[in-house]
Amino acid sequence: MIIWIASYPKSGNTYIRSFLSAYYFSKDGEFNFNLLKNIKQFPERIFFNEKIRSVEEATKNYITAQKKICDAKEVKFLKTHSILGNYKGHPFTIPEYTLGAIQVVRDPRNVLVSLINHYSLNEKEAAEFITDDNRDIHRIDNDFSSYALLSSWSNHYKSWAHTKKYRKLIIKYEELKDNKYETFRDIVVFINTLLNKTERVNKKKLETAIKTTDFSVLKEKETKYGFHEGVSDYMGNKKKFFYKGFGNNWKNSISSELIKKIEKKFCDEMKTLGYLK
Repeated sequence: MIIWIASYPKSGNTYIRSFLSAYYFSKDGEFNFNLLKNIKQFPERIFFNEKIRSVEEATKNYITAQKKICDAKEVKFLKTHSILGNYKGHPFTIPEYTLGAIQVVRDPRNVLVSLINHYSLNEKEAAEFITDDNRDIHRIDNDFSSYALLSSWSNHYKSWAHTKKYRKLIIKYEELKDNKYETFRDIVVFINTLLNKTERVNKKKLETAIKTTDFSVLKEKETKYGFHEGVSDYMGNKKKFFYKGFGNNWKNSISSELIKKIEKKFCDEMKTLGYLK
């Protein structure tokens, strides 16, 4: 069975993965980048037998790929940026293969700031990215193995948050700063419940996992060792994956015109999440 870590891009998915890999895949909670190999991204080339040549072929094979994962009779954490839904009748996942999901949500104004940096976009391009109902991503031309339909920020959020098919825990990125210990503890409790584990949270391991995955620590590790998930700019220069983190402040980074546009577009969802009053 699969436990999804689902989020819109640049919303804190890697932060959650880092913590989970430290807590569940190390002896003492001490994090290192190699542990992230235990939580792969779906979809990706490794999950398919051959090159995927179209969007429809990719989405048609999601369930087949997940069946192979679940045939191993182990619970797997998987990261995804995919919307929870169907593409031309092909579902992203089904209850037979999904145990539950952790959804990570971030203020869309700060998502915009990170998108601008990560993908080297201008404000207009970033606005089109986050509001596009048909937005998708895949990494390699003519190979759709990593194809994921994102849709808009609001559609993505609602697809996971409103589902009745799966048990889920919604985590706001901002809570990882303001209520770090409690939020990570709640994640462990949720996962242990999914796994039918009766053991208590290992407080020492939890504290170590939190300490060694602090954003400043991750940023320092990237500077020292590099990070394979980072991208390059149009000049081929490697960009920092761990950019500003909680230091991201949309108020000082994007125009008032763009702020108003996003707040109007996503008003209902932002109010629900407490990002607007």
